[in-house]
Amino acid sequence: MKTKVFIVDDHFLVIEGINSMLRDEEGIALLGHAYNAEVCLTFLKHHQPDVILMDINLTDMSGIDLCKQVHEKYPAICIVALSSYKQLSYITKMLNNGALGYLLKNATKQEVLSAIETVMQGKQYLSMEASEMMRNSMAEDLPILTRRETEVLQLIANGLTNAEMAAQLFVSPTTIDTHRKHLLEKFNAKNTAILIKTAIGMNFVQL
Repeated sequence: MKTKVFIVDDHFLVIEGINSMLRDEEGIALLGHAYNAEVCLTFLKHHQPDVILMDINLTDMSGIDLCKQVHEKYPAICIVALSSYKQLSYITKMLNNGALGYLLKNATKQEVLSAIETVMQGKQYLSMEASEMMRNSMAEDLPILTRRETEVLQLIANGLTNAEMAAQLFVSPTTIDTHRKHLLEKFNAKNTAILIKTAIGMNFVQL
């Protein structure tokens, strides 16, 4: 089954460039594009793409705000931010508002395809520059973890459920849930995907 992709960007050349990259890919079905947030939201009332490549700067609404609206109304859609900015504030705001990926507009075809494939698997994708920016900004403020929190963090990264972790560590699922909540707070992560991506970038866990 082909991955249905929709583009939201107010620059014709960007849209044409992405279309040129993806139109001949067997696993991709391009559903079209929107030049602004209003057209995007209208389109989504009648169509459901799998992935939206979303510009951060739009004429009628910030892509950051649009990302939040789309994520809340259509949580099954995977949003990949598309931006010329690699500042940490833009990256974190998009991720906190529901984006699963962050690409710079100088991305290669392979990066775009990798981002689409990764988010379709429910995993987070950051361009090399965005990942490095997050890593550098957090290096000076590393969270302090207990030994048990470190163990739980690695098990979360390995994909274990709360029940599986509880059985392996001989504690209750409630205790595991408490550790998970503490980890989200310490890493300032909104969800598990961001937690693991951040922890990997800080070298707390390995996959």
